[in-house]
Amino acid sequence: MHFSGVPEPHMKRYAPEHYMCRRATEPLILDGRLDKPFWADAPWTAEFVDIEGDLKPKPSKRTKVKMLWDDEYFYFGAELMEDQIWATLTERDSVIFYDNDFEIFIDPDGDSHQYYEFEINALNTVWDLLLVKPYRDGGPAVNAWDIAGLKTAVHIDGELNNPIAANRSWSVEVAMPWKSLLECASEGRRPTPGQFWRVNFSRVEWQAEVKEGRYEKVINPATGKSYPEDNWVWSPMGIINMHYPELWGYVVFAGEGIDEHFTLPQDETIKWQLRKLYYRQRNHYAEFGAFSEDLALLMGEDTWMIQPQIEVTSRLFQLSAPSMDGSSTFYIREDGKLWKE
Repeated sequence: MHFSGVPEPHMKRYAPEHYMCRRATEPLILDGRLDKPFWADAPWTAEFVDIEGDLKPKPSKRTKVKMLWDDEYFYFGAELMEDQIWATLTERDSVIFYDNDFEIFIDPDGDSHQYYEFEINALNTVWDLLLVKPYRDGGPAVNAWDIAGLKTAVHIDGELNNPIAANRSWSVEVAMPWKSLLECASEGRRPTPGQFWRVNFSRVEWQAEVKEGRYEKVINPATGKSYPEDNWVWSPMGIINMHYPELWGYVVFAGEGIDEHFTLPQDETIKWQLRKLYYRQRNHYAEFGAFSEDLALLMGEDTWMIQPQIEVTSRLFQLSAPSMDGSSTFYIREDGKLWKE
C-alpha cells in the first residue's frame, strides 16, 4: 500500500467554531425563506470566512447559517448575499460546485471516517454523497447514496440567471431526516441533548461576468481556463481542502436543562494532538518510505498535553493517548481512523 503525504493545516490553535442547535417548536413548511416564525429562535452562525482562515481576506459576500432539530429532522437554513444569482445544473448528483453553491458536511461520530457531503445550487439541484474515508486516506465517495426523505427549497431575492435584475441574495432550507443520517452515527442513534456532531459548511463562489446578457465564468487569459473558485466556510480549515473532518465545527444539540455555554472538552484537544502526529507520520512515510518510531522526531518543538504511545510495523502504525480522566484511551492509525476504547 502506498501512503501519500497529508499536508498539516496552518492552525495557530485548535479552536473550531461551535453552535448550540436548539429544538424546533413547529413543523417546517419549506419555501426557502428564513424570515418566518420557524427560524425566529435559531441564532445565526458567525459569518463565513475564507477556507484558509486568517491567511486570506474576509469574503466579499456575506454567508451565514441557522440550524434547528427535532425528533425527525436536522434542519439547516442558509442566507447567501449575492448580486450575481446564477445556476446551470439541473440533474441530481451533478458536480454541483461547478456552479456557485452551498455545501453541508456532517461527521456524526467525529472519527473522520463515514461522513456525509451535500451540495445545492440556486436551481435547487442537489448532490448528496457518503465518504467512506477522506480522499487523503483513499476514499471512496459513494455517489449512489441518497438522503431518503430529504426536503430542500431555495428562495431567490432577485431573479435567477438575469444579470439586469436587482439581485440581493438567495437562501436555502434543508431538512435531513435522522433515519438517513444514522448510518454513520455512533451506535446508529440520533443525537441526544448535550451531544455534539462535527459539521461544517462551504460556499463555492466563481468569478463571473456578463456576456451577451448572461453570466459566464471569467477566463484567465494565461491559462485559458476559469479562475479558481473562492471557498468560504463557517469553521476555517487552514488548508484548501474541506475533507479534514477533524477541523469542522461542533454542533451541540440543545434541549431542556442543557447549558448553552460551550467549552471545548479537553479530550478534543487530546484527539487533535494525536491527529497532528498522524499528519507527521504520513508525511514521514511519503518522504522516507517508512513510518517513524521516533516520537521525539514527530513531536518536534511543539508543546503537547499528551504523552503518546506508538506502535509501528513496516506498513502500519498506531498512536494512542489516555483520555483526560484516564478512564479510556484514544487511538489513531495510518488511515486516519480515530476511536476510543
